[in-house]
Amino acid sequence: YSIVACDLEAGQWGVATQSKFLGVGSVVPWAEPQAGAIATQSYANARYGPDGLALLREGASAQEVVDRLTAADDGRDHRQLGVVDAKGGSSTFTGAQCMDWAGGRTGPCYAAQGNILVSQATVDAIVDSFESSAGRPLAERLLDCLDAAQAAGGDRRGQQSSALIVVELDGGYAGLSDEVVDLRVDEHRRPLEELRRI
Repeated sequence: YSIVACDLEAGQWGVATQSKFLGVGSVVPWAEPQAGAIATQSYANARYGPDGLALLREGASAQEVVDRLTAADDGRDHRQLGVVDAKGGSSTFTGAQCMDWAGGRTGPCYAAQGNILVSQATVDAIVDSFESSAGRPLAERLLDCLDAAQAAGGDRRGQQSSALIVVELDGGYAGLSDEVVDLRVDEHRRPLEELRRI
């Protein structure tokens, strides 16, 4: 499961994810300041990351990015994708062959999605957490979304890895990078606790 989100006032975009999958942070999360953010999962097509960011950079909306990426992918029925664009527009896609429970929800500045979940309650918990936390730092909100998702059931296979990225133009190290937060837990019994710790 994952959440892709932005805080337009802070000029930040980010992705948080957890899975029973080794090194989820190497595949799922993608973000670029002032362009948008993407999560690609469920037999993930890793090309969705760079290709989607290129479309966002050119001004495509989140829905246009989802439509174009999936239309060009013969494996789309097995894919899941969440996108938030530069203006906070959002879109989520769940292919017809994704393993139950699978689905997503969107709203202003966020897209939440998951597959192989205990139930829809996992995605609903992500949404409830995000919508009730406005005004707090984006990274903290995203961590809370992951915790809420896990408390609601999470991935029905269990936990293994997690990741959090938040980008802001010149908002990172010494003002010379865009990565405000870029953390991964590649293999851990309690990856969300470890992600929060580090």
